[in-house]
Amino acid sequence: MSSREVSDPNCLRHFGGTGVSLEKLNSIIKAITTLPDDFNLNPKLNKFIEYRKDFLTKNIPVDWSLAETLAFGSLLLEDNPIRLSGQDSTRGTFSQRHIVLTDVNDGKEIILLNNINENQAKIEPLDSLLSEAAVLGFEYGYSVADPVTLVIWEAQFGDFANAAQVIIDNF
Repeated sequence: MSSREVSDPNCLRHFGGTGVSLEKLNSIIKAITTLPDDFNLNPKLNKFIEYRKDFLTKNIPVDWSLAETLAFGSLLLEDNPIRLSGQDSTRGTFSQRHIVLTDVNDGKEIILLNNINENQAKIEPLDSLLSEAAVLGFEYGYSVADPVTLVIWEAQFGDFANAAQVIIDNF
């Protein structure tokens, strides 16, 4: 365990005043960079995982996708379930998110954010169809039926939101 993992206040300069302890952030990083021994990650993603691991021992800048992942992880640890849907939400539109990882040999999928600890809430990332009004309408209904879950509909581009404008205007 490096001293930065526990006590270096300078590493929080990337986060400002989030109120999330460095210990909690480190536990999230460890979870999202620890793959099962029998999992065969796409070799193109090794650098992605290694960059995130560097947060534990190096003074790296935190990019948008890592900040988002840490935010999701901290909410899950506070027992707040998350449902994220959109056209390419599991991978991220520009390959920046990778919430769901797929074994290149057998197609098995894992969600590392769901393995931070055994008493956490879960994230449910979903790739939706391109019927924005239907998807947003469903997700709005889901949020009303389950007000405890943070329900996020991700419209990657403005025209997606425009296609769902009737739902936005009415609800």
